[in-house]
Amino acid sequence: MTTASVSSPSRHAGAEPGPVRRVLGWLRGDPRAALSLLVLVLILGTALLAPWVAPYDPAHQDLEHMLEGPSAAHWLGTDDLGRDVLSRLIHGGANSLYAALLAVSVALLIGIPLGLIAGFVGGWTDVAISRLIDTFLSFPAIILAVAVTGAMGIGLTNAMFSVGLVFAPQIARLIRARTLVVRQELYVDAARCFGASPLRLLGRHVLPNAIQPVIVQSTLLLAVALLAEASLSFLGLGVQPPDVSWGAMIARGYLYMSLVPEQMYAPGLIIMITAVAFNALGESLRTALDPTARGHG
Repeated sequence: MTTASVSSPSRHAGAEPGPVRRVLGWLRGDPRAALSLLVLVLILGTALLAPWVAPYDPAHQDLEHMLEGPSAAHWLGTDDLGRDVLSRLIHGGANSLYAALLAVSVALLIGIPLGLIAGFVGGWTDVAISRLIDTFLSFPAIILAVAVTGAMGIGLTNAMFSVGLVFAPQIARLIRARTLVVRQELYVDAARCFGASPLRLLGRHVLPNAIQPVIVQSTLLLAVALLAEASLSFLGLGVQPPDVSWGAMIARGYLYMSLVPEQMYAPGLIIMITAVAFNALGESLRTALDPTARGHG
């Protein structure tokens, strides 16, 4: 009984902390990650609660109060149709964040399988996929996105699907490089000797050990996708009226920049804050997932 009572605490003391505790410990030890995540949660929460948080209907027009500056009734002023800028900013967050998430999701769904197959199979398959990746990467990203959007049709979903296609080669090249390293590991050879199928090797051993840099790159691409949405909406290829996004607000405000330049300040600032938060979170994840960085810390 004495032995059991003594050994039990030691087992608990040596147990690995759960994933929630590891994440909380990481956030406590990295103020940059905690602040970035807090900012993103606040922006996402506000966008999801837009119908209840926004003071006005974003499509409501008040032609008697057009292009007004900030006031007690309209904290960020009104646009050229008398619509409340703050309400449009809050509602536009949902479309802008949806656009960024869609683009990165498309990139992951296309890039990860291609990169895994190229790195794991090798040979002529690797050569063919690598040349395809190089071909896409040789085009300027925004030009390729505009061309694909024009072929698929104007609209936010089509525009961000095209951005995802542009991002996919980056993900594929990254996962291919990691797969080339992981497939040489001894545990992969051991699993192969025990009769594991190629699909099981990829799903159980290669992908979990090659995915870390892709997670980091995804957070960085979310910031790029946010800026891409703003660029495409500015060109009229993204969200279409009466829907609103931050990029569409900048495009609308640009028309009256000489009269009321402050129309562009609010959407431009929120895009910058969100992009910086995504980038900061990605850098923190890179440090947390890099064993050499942890060792030096």
